[in-house]
Amino acid sequence: MIDLNKTINALAILIVVSLPFAAQAQTNSTDGKEWIVKSNGYTKILLDIDKKYSPEFGSSQGLAFYDTLIAVPTLANEMAARKDRLDAVAILKESKQKETNLAVKQDLDILINQSELGFRQDDFRLNKEVSFLNATETVFSGMQTLLDDQTPAERRSAAVIRLRKYAGLEKGYQPITAILQQRTGEQMAKPDMIYPSRQKMQVILSHNASMVSGIEELFKKYKLTGWEQSYATIKKQLEDYDTWVTANVLPKTRTDFRLPPEEYKLELEGYGIDIPPAEIAKMAHAMFTDIQNQMKPLAEQIAKKNNLPSSDYRDVIKFLKKDQIIGDSIMPIYKRHLSDIETIIQKHHLVTLPNRPAIIRLASAAETAQLPAPHMVPPPFLNNTGERGVFVLPLNMPPAPGEKVDKYDDFTFDAAAWTIIAHESRPGHELQFDKMVEEGVSQARALYAFNSTNVEGWGLYSEYITRPYMPVEGQLISLDYRLLRAARAFLDPELQAGTITQQQALDLLMTDVVQSHAFAKQEVERYSLRAPGQANSYFYGFTKLVALRKDTEKALGDKFNQQRFHDFILSQGILPPALIREAVMGDFVPKEK
Repeated sequence: MIDLNKTINALAILIVVSLPFAAQAQTNSTDGKEWIVKSNGYTKILLDIDKKYSPEFGSSQGLAFYDTLIAVPTLANEMAARKDRLDAVAILKESKQKETNLAVKQDLDILINQSELGFRQDDFRLNKEVSFLNATETVFSGMQTLLDDQTPAERRSAAVIRLRKYAGLEKGYQPITAILQQRTGEQMAKPDMIYPSRQKMQVILSHNASMVSGIEELFKKYKLTGWEQSYATIKKQLEDYDTWVTANVLPKTRTDFRLPPEEYKLELEGYGIDIPPAEIAKMAHAMFTDIQNQMKPLAEQIAKKNNLPSSDYRDVIKFLKKDQIIGDSIMPIYKRHLSDIETIIQKHHLVTLPNRPAIIRLASAAETAQLPAPHMVPPPFLNNTGERGVFVLPLNMPPAPGEKVDKYDDFTFDAAAWTIIAHESRPGHELQFDKMVEEGVSQARALYAFNSTNVEGWGLYSEYITRPYMPVEGQLISLDYRLLRAARAFLDPELQAGTITQQQALDLLMTDVVQSHAFAKQEVERYSLRAPGQANSYFYGFTKLVALRKDTEKALGDKFNQQRFHDFILSQGILPPALIREAVMGDFVPKEK
């Protein structure tokens, strides 16, 4: 999973249209390809707009000029951003009519299509919806961008100024909470508006205290000074804002967590899913059964090896989970298995590895509250000074006030480390992003073609190509994680369609996928509250890549080389499946022949 909040905070989503996943990566190298230089010139038109209206994006990409600036999400600024982007799209469309280079024309299509999708999403939000604008996450993300181990020390002090601006303590700035309260009031004044899900609001509000505390912890961690007054002010503002939201918005919220069908369709499109939800659910049910059948012989082998009374895969996984890794033992296990997987990659020629180590670290309590699953934080790309992607591993979700800790046991046992590393680190997301820095792709393909289907599809495919070489215990858990992705692809649309309940989804995840209650609970919240539609993308992207590989093997026969195939896929940047297929069949296959 990719941490989108690290590179696009809530303000960017609010202000900058067409950027639900865009601000992820930009390369510095063009490798002498003239068409890339030309394409980047067109992309710059949109990039300038995005940096102007969302300075946090520019800052997160390594541009120190933006470190002390913040987005100001007034309606006037949002309308100004939209006008600028409409003008930009008109220029891009005119340029496409004159362009003769096929690759550049494809990039222009990427820029235009992503912008127009953003316009449609923006229209729905402005004309039909009262969104829950979470001020706490906005501020936490803005601080986290600067207060990070890989951010140069001389840039971190800018967080003190940024915090003052969020709190409205700098001349010319209103408190961010006042702006968001005004925006919410403007939407509430419109007739026949769709309010957010009550359950979603309650879940998000319950996690905000951890993020507010996390802001203070970040300033203390990096031993900054002069932030205390601003923090005290904004802490009170954030608490008051949540109190206002609870009193004024929460009573009007929907008791039904499901998105309106029009909004769900837009979400699926934004995540790169171009088939009806019922169709992907049907495919996923079939694969769910197939994966369970694949798990049976592995479970029997492990049961025999350990003299277990039951060889049912569910019981075997519960047995493997009993050997929990705790405390200081966690990171050595993950780092050791990362080395094991790198050996597998080299021995079996899966993909070309770079000559640098991968980075893994544990998540803080605030990071876990913000994103409670293992994830990759991409590096900055606009001005990368050596920063790399970081695989972040959460432990336990911090409880809401008055609640007990709900323990995970899904990431902290030996057999799970294999497939999680393959997905998040190597050959998965870490190679996806860091190779773009090192090898260079066009900015349109790195930024605006970003597609969750393609990104997460590659992550799951990375587990798939690594699994045959894992120990049998790792293979079983790898299949269990693939079972989870199949479950996501029918639970998400069926929850949104109302054909199953949240409790039924929770029961299936805990029973048949053998998840802890904590993990299963976060999964159900993900499908129904946090990011409906996104969880489908793993399964859908994976099936597209497997199909493409089979067609490529058929076209090349004994000339097929998986290492060159995988290197080519990664060289294309973050492309949707249709464009990857076009590149493989139109470029890779003819050259390999």
